[in-house]
Amino acid sequence: MRMRLPAVAAALCLAASTAAAAAASAAEPPMGRATTGPLPDWTGVWAMQGGTIFDRSTAEPANTQAGAPGARERPPYNAAWEAKYLANIEKVRSDRFPDPISTCGTPIGFPRILNAPDGYEFVVTPKQTWILTENGPNALRIYTDGRQHLGPDEIWPTYTGDSVGHWEGDTLVFSTIGLRGEEGTIVDRTGIVLSQKASAVTRIRKTDPQTLEATVVITDPEAFVRPWTVTKRFRRMPGDVRIMDYACAENNRNPVDPVTGKTLTLDAAGQVIDRAR
Repeated sequence: MRMRLPAVAAALCLAASTAAAAAASAAEPPMGRATTGPLPDWTGVWAMQGGTIFDRSTAEPANTQAGAPGARERPPYNAAWEAKYLANIEKVRSDRFPDPISTCGTPIGFPRILNAPDGYEFVVTPKQTWILTENGPNALRIYTDGRQHLGPDEIWPTYTGDSVGHWEGDTLVFSTIGLRGEEGTIVDRTGIVLSQKASAVTRIRKTDPQTLEATVVITDPEAFVRPWTVTKRFRRMPGDVRIMDYACAENNRNPVDPVTGKTLTLDAAGQVIDRAR
């Protein structure tokens, strides 16, 4: 009988762990769940607040702008990726940091799609929510019809990834995976980039009738030492405001020199007016 005790104990431990896993699964339902109940009113045109520094709370200097020489934030990079960020900051300082959207028609990507300077529309339906920006072509599709993320044999890195979620009352909660990372996207023009292993959980809600708040928690096991939490806010624009489509190639006064990588400034006749340095 004594010889059977370890086996009995192991069986009891297995049963306990199985029960714990089942309880955890019940406590944490899958991210993708079908919508039930009424949906909030997010109609109208919205404008992002605070400029295009992605994480305004850690900006240095405090009132700096993305793209300003020496501007930075404090993403929780490990040493290798902090060094990469510092190198990008120096490229910004010398006007040599490449922004993928300088090639017209390139999507802005996630999470940068929550950091665009133009107007926004949030299209809410029971099965999907779309985040659309005037600065196009940019659309983030969030599925709330019960589907789960694409499996490893079906997903590949894309600009905005794969987003599924659900509603918790009037709060949209969704996760995003399958991002291109630094291979084709940046987070902002200070030089922040992510790896292809990055993922995020985002919660969007109204904090008052005129304000939407998006809290993004980004996890990147290759680049970060801990999750990075960033909050973005959007203000509903007053009156009968409409989104007007345009192409970034129209009247483009800031092409990128294909030889030097420098962003140029042109006059109305298309002549370069930057001073030599």
